[in-house]
Amino acid sequence: MTNVAVGGATGYGGIELIRLLLAHPHVDLTFLSSEQYAGQQVCAVHPHLPGAKGVLRALDPAAMARECDYALLALPPGKAMEIVPQLLEAGVRVVDVGPDYRLRDTDLYPKWYDLSHTSAELSAEAVPGMPEFYREQIASVRLVACPGCYSTAAVLAMAPLVAEGLIDVTDIVLDGKTGISGAGRTALKLAYHFPEANETMSAYAVGGHRHMPEMVQELQALTDARVSVTFVPHLVPMTRGILMTAYVTPTDGAGADALRDAMQRRYADEAFVHVLPDGQWPQTKWVQGTNLCLLGVGIDHASGKGIIVSAIDNLGKGMAGQMVQCLNLMLGVDESTGLNARSVYP
Repeated sequence: MTNVAVGGATGYGGIELIRLLLAHPHVDLTFLSSEQYAGQQVCAVHPHLPGAKGVLRALDPAAMARECDYALLALPPGKAMEIVPQLLEAGVRVVDVGPDYRLRDTDLYPKWYDLSHTSAELSAEAVPGMPEFYREQIASVRLVACPGCYSTAAVLAMAPLVAEGLIDVTDIVLDGKTGISGAGRTALKLAYHFPEANETMSAYAVGGHRHMPEMVQELQALTDARVSVTFVPHLVPMTRGILMTAYVTPTDGAGADALRDAMQRRYADEAFVHVLPDGQWPQTKWVQGTNLCLLGVGIDHASGKGIIVSAIDNLGKGMAGQMVQCLNLMLGVDESTGLNARSVYP
């Protein structure tokens, strides 16, 4: 068994990580951190997880290094870079789902996260935590930086088309919709309260969502042309899920079949990414509680625009599920271990 720590064990991502790892046959949860609930029994804070044992502790990288082989971090911006250097120095391998090591250009952090990067050399070393594109690298590295939930949905939808030159990368429009859990468990701002968020829909971070540079970074790596993305996220009154709709201009008159064939070729052997048949469009309900990404592909015949719809669970493939998938690669076990649960439907 492998000893694993979860940093941020009482946020929504940490809670989902514990749920998944309790059923993982190769993992022992030996260190669970929470600043707010330090000193309390895990099962008291999470009564829906009766198999979770032990006491929540304050974040302590030295104790993590003594007790764990791997650390899975779901921490607020800036927190991971405070402890990751110490963990790596002690030989602990890290999967981080926060933003601290996602951007290769660390000069971008003051603009997008209002913080200065303190370990730029580790950002250069970190491998993006998208197994569909970085599988071999993830298996051997010591630091994996999982992308944001919106970035995951967008890149899975766009990458095959960009790589094959089937769309104009200078004009990509992304419309993202997310459930309220995407804001995090402690984001108790007025906009997320039930009377404010229920029975309405709202755009936010218009003109500058912090996941946009990740999307551009990953798509730019696939083409010599300059990638330009317009992205607007929306808050919808559901608990979890992301529906990302991409509007693109096909090159050389490529039709729906050409776009869908490219997607199917790229993901034919993937356990968690599935391209739906012609005329079928994904729904967030279909991926709830899973590590799946479902993709629909079509053409708007009036405008000629290509339309790609991507559905993921923001806490699953967009966060904890993808972290476990990366952990499996690092452990050298089957990639789907602990991730085979079907969606809860309806």
